[in-house]
Amino acid sequence: MKKEELIIVKGARTHNLKNITVEIPRNKMIVFTGLSGSGKSSLAFDTIFAEGQRRYVESLSSYARQFLRQMQKPDVDEITGLSPAISIDQKSRS
Repeated sequence: MKKEELIIVKGARTHNLKNITVEIPRNKMIVFTGLSGSGKSSLAFDTIFAEGQRRYVESLSSYARQFLRQMQKPDVDEITGLSPAISIDQKSRS
């Protein structure tokens, strides 16, 4: 794949991630699977989504930013190929 067709995450250390590097195809449905505690949510939500949303919010005016929750920069060396991000999180009902 060409570099512009990928989201590239280098050196992710968010939560329990141990300096991982991954290349994820853009414009595809991607699923992260693994054992509980293996870092799926840390990679998907706390690293990739957090950086995509953070970059998007930074591009807004200071007036618009005051109404939004600012996300912290994830512990990662570099992320390239990101677009503005939304996330869908599963919540179970009791």
